[in-house]
Amino acid sequence: MSNPIDLLKEARLRFSQREIADYVGKDIKTVRRWEKGETPCPAILEPALREMLRTPRLQELAEPDFTFIDLFAGVGGIRMGFEAHGGRCVFTSEWDSYAQKTYAENFPAEHPLNGDITKIEAADIPDHDVLLAGFPCQPFSIAGVSKKNALGRAHGFACDTQGTLFFDVCRIIEEKRPRAFLLENVKNLMSHDKGRTWDVIKSSLIELGYNISPRVVDGAHFVPQHRERILIVGFRNEDGIRFDWDAVGLPQKGVHVMRDILHRTDGTEPVLPWDGDRFFDHAGRRVQDKYTLTPKLWRYLQDYADKHRAKGNGFGFGLVHPGSVARTLSARYYKDGSEILVYQGEGINPRRLTPRECARLMGFPDSFRIPVSDTRAYKQFGNSVVMPVMREVARAMVPHILARREDRHDVPEALACAA
Repeated sequence: MSNPIDLLKEARLRFSQREIADYVGKDIKTVRRWEKGETPCPAILEPALREMLRTPRLQELAEPDFTFIDLFAGVGGIRMGFEAHGGRCVFTSEWDSYAQKTYAENFPAEHPLNGDITKIEAADIPDHDVLLAGFPCQPFSIAGVSKKNALGRAHGFACDTQGTLFFDVCRIIEEKRPRAFLLENVKNLMSHDKGRTWDVIKSSLIELGYNISPRVVDGAHFVPQHRERILIVGFRNEDGIRFDWDAVGLPQKGVHVMRDILHRTDGTEPVLPWDGDRFFDHAGRRVQDKYTLTPKLWRYLQDYADKHRAKGNGFGFGLVHPGSVARTLSARYYKDGSEILVYQGEGINPRRLTPRECARLMGFPDSFRIPVSDTRAYKQFGNSVVMPVMREVARAMVPHILARREDRHDVPEALACAA
């Protein structure tokens, strides 16, 4: 193989765009243009790419403790939680091209980044120990189910869930039979569509032969943000494991407050080469002015809050101070930032969080790179998971994932309960 673009493609199966850019001494945008074919990959880089391919990644030096797949992956928050405990991702699916861009920059391309999961055959997905999915919540059409019951006809998950993205989760579970899964969704999943959505989800997973354990967990145990999400842990019936949520360590709420994630103006704000001064003016020790609300927008939000307060409603902006715990960051944060506005002092308009602060609010480390626009970044973090929650749930799940049926007694008693 002598074509540099072929070498680049091979390198991308093991390294991120950022790692390649750093290795060959080019800007990441240049690497991206090479990949897209917008500019030719220079032949002079062939020796460097060959040498890079001879360099093992740290992850490749040892076999993983377990493998997992990352469905509806977003920017990889669930993945990070499971990688922290020895797992290796062997398949990823995410349809949004901007989320793919963020994901590709932060994770090595050890496998192709797949798009629309509905177009992928379950049999083509690699075998894996754990299925991870932050699947979208969609209404289930169960019209006709009662009629089928009356006629004595079986319907099953394929009938009840067809046409929803949850169906794709089910067909992959049915085909690959992973030892376990972790599904994530909004808190209201159980009450969605008057409880019918949850009834279908629960019965479908049980029908597939899994013991499920749902729990609503608030991200405020780990970050300064109230963010309640339902997590559904499942283990195969034949393994005889019933997940114990008491094994998940949840720190006291209120310990983490906004000062933990806000940019520091005392000269101690870290200088991140991948951020530069995009969000924070390090010389001036201040957040960039563009995040401060304009007088017009600030006046609008105050009037809107006053109007609803007069009606006895609770609608309005959420003003936070260094000692506060914020409301839930939403995907619409880019519009006006109203749910989380940072107080900047008397007579000064409040400001939005910067995308870096949003990343911190979701528990992502500062090493996480943000290659997309502010608007896209706000949407991505607003749709993401609180990563430390996933890391803690993974910690409690891993002993079960690693256990074999014949040596389940080796699993700590606090972590296992025979079904």
